[in-house]
Amino acid sequence: MSSLSNATVLATAATVVPDSQFVFNGTDYGVFALVLSISAAIGVYFGFFAKGEDTTEEYLMGGKRMKTIPIAISLVASQLSAISIMTIPAEMYAYGINWFFNVVCMVVVVPLLNYVVIPVFYNNNITNCYEYLEMRFSRKVRVLQTFIFIMTMFFMLPIFIFLPSLAFAQVTGFNVHLINSVVCGICVFYTMFGGIKAVVWTDVIQAAIMVASVVLVGVMGVQRVGGFFEVLRIAGEGGRLDINYTFDLTTRSTIWNTFISATMMWSGYVGLNQSCVQRIVSLPSLAHARRSLVLFGFGFILIMFFNCFTGIVMYSRFHDCDPLESGHVSKVDKMVPYFVQDTVGNLWGMPGVFISCVFSAALSTLSASINSLGGVVYFDYIKPYIRHTEHRANVIMKSFVFFSGIYCILGGLVVENFNSILQVIYSIGGISYGSTCGVFMLGMLVPKAHGKAALIGVLGSIACMATIVTLSWRRNHYDPLPMSTSACPASLNVTTTDFSTASPLILGSTTEAPVVDKGFSLLDLSFNWYTVAGFVITWILGIAMSFILKAGTDYKLDPKFLSPVVQPFVHYKLTPSEEPEQFKLEKPEKV
Repeated sequence: MSSLSNATVLATAATVVPDSQFVFNGTDYGVFALVLSISAAIGVYFGFFAKGEDTTEEYLMGGKRMKTIPIAISLVASQLSAISIMTIPAEMYAYGINWFFNVVCMVVVVPLLNYVVIPVFYNNNITNCYEYLEMRFSRKVRVLQTFIFIMTMFFMLPIFIFLPSLAFAQVTGFNVHLINSVVCGICVFYTMFGGIKAVVWTDVIQAAIMVASVVLVGVMGVQRVGGFFEVLRIAGEGGRLDINYTFDLTTRSTIWNTFISATMMWSGYVGLNQSCVQRIVSLPSLAHARRSLVLFGFGFILIMFFNCFTGIVMYSRFHDCDPLESGHVSKVDKMVPYFVQDTVGNLWGMPGVFISCVFSAALSTLSASINSLGGVVYFDYIKPYIRHTEHRANVIMKSFVFFSGIYCILGGLVVENFNSILQVIYSIGGISYGSTCGVFMLGMLVPKAHGKAALIGVLGSIACMATIVTLSWRRNHYDPLPMSTSACPASLNVTTTDFSTASPLILGSTTEAPVVDKGFSLLDLSFNWYTVAGFVITWILGIAMSFILKAGTDYKLDPKFLSPVVQPFVHYKLTPSEEPEQFKLEKPEKV
């Protein structure tokens, strides 16, 4: 039955240009415009009508008076970028269920953040996570790590917003860069004028849209295929539910490399990245922060489950008439819009809701990133060299947000040429997230570590991982799981499924045939191991140098900079709490 329905769908679309089946009407334009208008209105409200004090604390942290549930929702929304909405179902469609362990790892990440990381920030009244590195190690370590954060965001920001612009261009025929400019402008507007309050409350609205869209598409897709168990049957027969337990370091996705790398990546991104830490520490107390992170964990797992499941449903729908092979979709990153049109395109306004969902995901991530980026750049690279006033600081940070938006628009010209977005993201993150997580954990968990050792650890990790990522680019070839076009109409069944020579637009990694096996090479390392490798290098060098090199003469470990889980095992002298004896002997003069 599913084969027949697939054939009918594609036969109907036989005369349609590839990628053009997903179309907009007046209602969809109205829905999309409404969502963008709500985001802009929130910026106007917090920027002009509910305006707080003109201080950096108010602009960046809402005066530390933010509420638990909105912060939790905001954290969920900012993790669900357009990359998640568009590429994760595509990953599950092409490579199967192993990526889902990126979601399962959250059961480890949340307790790790709640009891190891976040207490350190609250106990030391830290509002900028990179400030901790200066207090624990040295100014040089802080400057290096903030530079890494800025460069990572420099590469990531254009990707965050370009993907939804690509989806919108696909459904409307508008120029992708024109759309990119309009949406970036709206994001910059409400982030500039509304600050963190506008970011958080637009995230809440955008999260609601994302949840409704993802759940509805998943449920409707299941009904279209023939039921939940039918989806599992087809996906199982197609190998999409097979878990890879192998320890081969060159395999694209296994339970081991996805779970371990994701644990480090999410720990670094949620708990050790200023765009998230800024919102967590805006809550009044550690108890509020812990509750917010627990709610975040539940929300993240829920919506990401549906997002991953959509990829499995997508395979079950097209398992015997692959749109990639039939030529209806040019690359795997465009599969989700095609599937949405096939599944809910007949429902009033649903294409508009879905595109709004993708843009909401992008806007939530972009706004949080550029808001925090402005704060980091100002406090670490501008404030030390100017006469600081609160008003001047806010003007400079808002100006930085404005120029970040222009950069994102121009960056779209480069992102347009990428093939596999997910692999690009993991490659960029693999260079930085491993060292970031490594140096913070080194400071919180290893009392012996000092500034010189931490600096060498981070530099060594960045150098090694940048070399591996650069030299292995376009070298590794990951074959997707088999697909079929057996049920396609004869006029569309124009290709055979030969994955040894499959299109690079499908595989997204290389235009060359697989290299003959010549033994293991670091350049063949799966990109899912990059974060783990960066973390391990940071720790090996950091711990080794802590014993080999002497700490600076002005270095002295303060136990309050260690995680609470380590402090009971560290021997140190308590600061005297009583008045020194010599002062007791001095009598106050009588008037």
